[in-house]
Amino acid sequence: MIITTTPNVEGYRISGYYGIVFGEVIAGIDFIKDIGASLRNLVGGRSKGYEDELISAREEALDELGRRASELGAHAVVGVDLDYEVLGQGGMLMVTASGTAVTLERVS
Repeated sequence: MIITTTPNVEGYRISGYYGIVFGEVIAGIDFIKDIGASLRNLVGGRSKGYEDELISAREEALDELGRRASELGAHAVVGVDLDYEVLGQGGMLMVTASGTAVTLERVS
């Protein structure tokens, strides 16, 4: 499954559209990571726990996006956009991936 932010795929033409597909993940940040991030906020530096959680949530959202497009019969998802949102009092992270599911034909 090709997943790209561009509106097309080089070397291919879009032969069919299946509409917009989504991949959503809501991830909880555990108490220990939250304490570590608070300490990093005081002294400066990066929060490895939060970064790892963000990477994991993004990868899961893209995987779900690809799975949903594949279930429709698509070869690719073009025009992909990623959105991040903090829910509640900061304990939940929502990552949404969206794009257009398409079929492709190789250009000769």
